[in-house]
Amino acid sequence: MYWQKRGNKYGAKSATYNGHTYHSIREANYAAELDLRLRAGELKEWRRQVPIELRVNGVKICTYTIDFLEIDKNGGEMWTEIKGFATAEWRLKMEALRRDSSRVGQAGGPIRGHRK
Repeated sequence: MYWQKRGNKYGAKSATYNGHTYHSIREANYAAELDLRLRAGELKEWRRQVPIELRVNGVKICTYTIDFLEIDKNGGEMWTEIKGFATAEWRLKMEALRRDSSRVGQAGGPIRGHRK
């Protein structure tokens, strides 16, 4: 028996930007946009593929990797997730993240989702 490698189950094509491979062309384009915003002084820094523990009532249910963490020039943070469309699983995880009371006032703050 052998396994045949298949592409992304949602049809996304990976792309490389600045030496990093992203899950989609849209993600790579957004990384390029973040670099422009960094050079313009709008952002202090940004990170890609940041792991976040999701907790419900203080119990870890999983670790979710968010696409981008943006830190503005004043230290404010924004999580950004790039999606072609919102799956039921993604909606559930984002709702758990929004409701995680242990994160109130912590890194990440608002969550922004970008769609194609």
